[in-house]
Amino acid sequence: MIIAITNQKGGVGKTTTAINLAAAFANKGLRTLIVDLDPQANSSMSFIGVRDLERSVYDALVEKDVSLADITIPADNVERLDVAPAMISLAKLEGTLVGELDNYFRLKDEIDKVIDRYDYVVIDTPPTLGLITVNALVAATHVLIPVQASYFALEGTDDLLETIDKVKARPNPGLQILGAVITLYDKRTLLAKDVRGEIKKVFGDRVFETVISKSVRLEESPAHREPIFSFAPKSSGAYEYYKLSEEVLSRV
Repeated sequence: MIIAITNQKGGVGKTTTAINLAAAFANKGLRTLIVDLDPQANSSMSFIGVRDLERSVYDALVEKDVSLADITIPADNVERLDVAPAMISLAKLEGTLVGELDNYFRLKDEIDKVIDRYDYVVIDTPPTLGLITVNALVAATHVLIPVQASYFALEGTDDLLETIDKVKARPNPGLQILGAVITLYDKRTLLAKDVRGEIKKVFGDRVFETVISKSVRLEESPAHREPIFSFAPKSSGAYEYYKLSEEVLSRV
């Protein structure tokens, strides 16, 4: 299963969700690969040291003599988890691949070469709907959409769903929306409850029952280069992401 975690809005918990779902799968004994497609490389930093990297996903997508297997690194802190890291060079991918006939299929072609090694692949995407995100959608079997519990939560959702429909229409007809997960939820506020209702109107029964609450521990864990399960195993964030991983596995 190849799960793209995407939303063109920034700050909705995409990377936090990618990091902790990948770690949860690996902790369950599943061979897992996390592919970092965000030039900020925050997913990569959570599992490996990135300062000494010489190659990244960018090289695998652009250079003919470099494959995804060549740039993949075992995570320092989670067994059974490999990382295909990002670097800032990913920011120039669109300019590099413009005009290439296979530019939307580069990631799919690379993942196809290594897919037999893994039970699950998790793709962290940047906060845009450009070429990088479309590569993720073309490569994926499922899309997971984090939606922040805020007043502007659903702004831009139509564009995202339209992009998913376009990808399903031609390059990836098997793509499925796995569901929407509500993040940064504050159950003490009426606004959060109202927003949850609005999100359910759009996504219906595809909204996950598990809700990811606002959590200082979740915010701190990437700075310590750890997923929430090792950084704060008894925290609400660890419990919620474990529950989310169980829901994801039950749906796929």
